[in-house]
Amino acid sequence: MSLAADNVAKSNSKKSAKKREKKLSFPSSAVSRVTVENVEPGFEAGRYPAKACVGDSVSVKADIYADGHDSLRGLLRFRKKGASRWSTTYMQPLVNDRWEGHFEVTELGVYQFTLVAWTDPIASWQKDLHKKVDAGQDVGGDLLEGAALLKDAADSCKGKKSKSLKTFSEKMVSEDLTPEERVSLALSEEITELGADYGKKFDPCSLETVFEVVVDPERARFGAWYEMFPRSASSIEGEHGTFRDMAKQLPRIASMGFNVLYLPPIHPIGKSFRKGPNNSLECSADDPGSPWAIGSSEGGHKSIHPALGTFDDFAYLVDEAQEHGIDIALDIALQCSPDHPYVKQHPEWFKHRADGSIKYAENPPKKYQDIYPLDFSNPDWKGLWAECLDIFMFWIERGVRIFRVDNPHTKPYRFWEWVIAEVKREHPDIIFLSEAFTRPKIMHHLALSGFTQSYTYFTWRNAKQELIDYFTELTQPPAVHYMRPNLFVNTPDILHAYLQTGGKAAFKIRAALAATLGASYGIYGPPFELCVRQSVNGSEEYLNSEKYQVRHWDFDSPDNISDFITRLNSIRNNNPALHRNYRLQFHRIDNENLLCYSKSTEDGRNIIVTVVNLDPNWTQSGWLELPLESFGLDNKASFEVRDLLNDAVYLWQGRTNFVMLDPTVSPAHVFQIQQQHS
Repeated sequence: MSLAADNVAKSNSKKSAKKREKKLSFPSSAVSRVTVENVEPGFEAGRYPAKACVGDSVSVKADIYADGHDSLRGLLRFRKKGASRWSTTYMQPLVNDRWEGHFEVTELGVYQFTLVAWTDPIASWQKDLHKKVDAGQDVGGDLLEGAALLKDAADSCKGKKSKSLKTFSEKMVSEDLTPEERVSLALSEEITELGADYGKKFDPCSLETVFEVVVDPERARFGAWYEMFPRSASSIEGEHGTFRDMAKQLPRIASMGFNVLYLPPIHPIGKSFRKGPNNSLECSADDPGSPWAIGSSEGGHKSIHPALGTFDDFAYLVDEAQEHGIDIALDIALQCSPDHPYVKQHPEWFKHRADGSIKYAENPPKKYQDIYPLDFSNPDWKGLWAECLDIFMFWIERGVRIFRVDNPHTKPYRFWEWVIAEVKREHPDIIFLSEAFTRPKIMHHLALSGFTQSYTYFTWRNAKQELIDYFTELTQPPAVHYMRPNLFVNTPDILHAYLQTGGKAAFKIRAALAATLGASYGIYGPPFELCVRQSVNGSEEYLNSEKYQVRHWDFDSPDNISDFITRLNSIRNNNPALHRNYRLQFHRIDNENLLCYSKSTEDGRNIIVTVVNLDPNWTQSGWLELPLESFGLDNKASFEVRDLLNDAVYLWQGRTNFVMLDPTVSPAHVFQIQQQHS
């Protein structure tokens, strides 16, 4: 082809490309070469917040990468929600394009964070320069390029930083320095840091999503709960207890190391269809009924059962509890007895049968004739929602900071998102515990929806592998960022077969597991403390359940294990490793009846290794293996461990050591790793 023909062909090609360009659809601007994705903690593109407590360092991770080989920078931006300015800190690379940054949360409320990443021309230039120097190549041109980059950076800032960058730029090409000195200067950390802060940011990628973190008080993460019915608090057998009687129990509960006293509903109890002992459909005039059948002619959710006392008596209990370092947790059950004032005032708030009568609660084959569930989707749903919010606000005004919410999985999730957000907008210190023994996804969704803590399946996890699997799930991402487990060993509804058949040792085993596996745990107090284990026909229901009758508890019973529980709580309070969940590790031990795990603080100063004999009937022994290097210990050195349950000290050697546990003596070791011997 002739030169003229070649030129014509090229011209036609350019015209064709221009025509094609006009027909194409392009992004509104050039797309960044940098990708930021898989942000942690981040749930459903930021719709749901993560959780933290005051004083925590929030770890943020993300995948950050780009095409080519340029060096990248990642910046974590964070602030208290509502603040006008963002604070920033650089992300640090981990492995496989994963990056991490941290920020401190110092106040209650909501924090926000987002990420920005870009290619760093100065760091990229330094990286290539380093390679060429190592290869013995001439780098004169590279030094000129670097000088220009530093000059551009100097022009983008003012003051001392600008002056420093200009000085570095000039020295990069100065004849007063040897080539070696110029190279050394070019690769200095000071230039790297100045370049990161003031160099041009190429291909910036700013996330549009702003993620949130709800910051709660420390009690949201760490606490020991004691559940007790005030009506059973009297020291006189057969007498209905009061708030004043409950206050007399506080020194004993506090001395055991509990810091939350959970009260079942304290409201008036309906008389229609009232249940008798053991959930019987027949009751006498003296039967007190179930506290969860809320409401009578004496009032509803904003009233107190007259037999318990007055509002002044309740205030006295709250004040006395605070004097003992105990928070009051109140059960809120959003349901009504047939006698509740809402039934007459707002019949539209309930579901009706075809004949016009209101439906009572059912969970076939179980029937709850004494309870009417509320209809949260009724035509006046806004009125119902507002009234439910007012119930929480009413008790907050009377000193309650913690709510245990009954059966939240039977109410709309959007309701919980709304009502919890409304409460915490005015009172960010309020704690909500979700009592939802339901399907896993629903339990997790309730946690995402705003509940501070969650009941768990712990009660039904008794074998070694199922405990390992379940707690690995709870203490690893993503669940660890939003779901705080509260490990109740029993409840008024749940007396597990393990406790029914295992004797006192079974109660101690479950207490040791709950107290050391979970940062928050609870006991349905007197029955667990006294090892009550009689059920109704082998079911999980307590015989002569306190749900349906007033009980009197003999704390001088020989079955009392309060000393063991007290010791556990003392160990918990004195060892910060047990105040959190996320550093839980399980360790190999060659016996299926022995479970070994550890918790440690970030700085490694407090390391707790727990070994539990899961067999309440027989002595078990085995060899356990610890990852000493992760504890900062030499794999071959000897070191001391102290069993905090009995203060016995053992000298261990290396990674593998022998343990033996007789459940009739003590079913667990709670070892604190102490000093290492050379």
